[in-house]
Amino acid sequence: MSHATVSRAAATPVWRAIADALRADLSEGRYSPGDKLPTEAELAERFGVNRHTVRRGIGKLVEEGLLRSRRGAGVFVAATPTDYPIGARVRFHQNLLAAGRRPEKRVLHSTRRAATKGEAEALEVAQGAEILVHFGLSLADAQPIALFESLFPLGRLPGIAAALEELISVTAALKAVGVADYTRASTRLTAVRADATQALHLHLQEGDPLLRATGVNVDGQGRPVEYGRTWFAGDRVTLTLDQDAYS
Repeated sequence: MSHATVSRAAATPVWRAIADALRADLSEGRYSPGDKLPTEAELAERFGVNRHTVRRGIGKLVEEGLLRSRRGAGVFVAATPTDYPIGARVRFHQNLLAAGRRPEKRVLHSTRRAATKGEAEALEVAQGAEILVHFGLSLADAQPIALFESLFPLGRLPGIAAALEELISVTAALKAVGVADYTRASTRLTAVRADATQALHLHLQEGDPLLRATGVNVDGQGRPVEYGRTWFAGDRVTLTLDQDAYS
């Protein structure tokens, strides 16, 4: 059924037969959570029907919560939100592995510049001090779940740029430059809307809800080593408060 042309003479309405065929594809593992479905035109060709009929079949699975439609991006298999603990020790790779997901980070760009007043205050450096801005994409099971921007004080962390380029992991890079451990000193959560660039990277629609987490990580002496901002896709991540946040 899932690969054959749907007969217009069938007793079952054609759009419902298409929904059943796509549902079977999902149950058989043909598509994984986060995968993008073929276009309406491709599905119309597969089933031998018009795009309106395909759209109605897809709409049924959207109603059931099996698919998500994002205007301008396409139709995607709905993914179960990833639990992401926020506490004294926020570790991207450990958090996702604990949730049974495969973590991945992609660095989009890294640059040096002068710290703004707010950044300098967060990092406890002089305004205009040189910082490293590390920007990229976080993924779970190859699905983008967040954009991150990490700021590091270069005067306090010489060699951090080279370490991040080689290791990607913030924890590993900090350890390579002498920061054996670090903890989260503060976290602020704010609901925001995705701008056009964020929507493009996260495969969302402009204006979709994001949850922005802003935090400062400190070393064992309480000195800030990272000022970070992360924009989580609202429908893909469930932020949870770790017990260690109270300790």
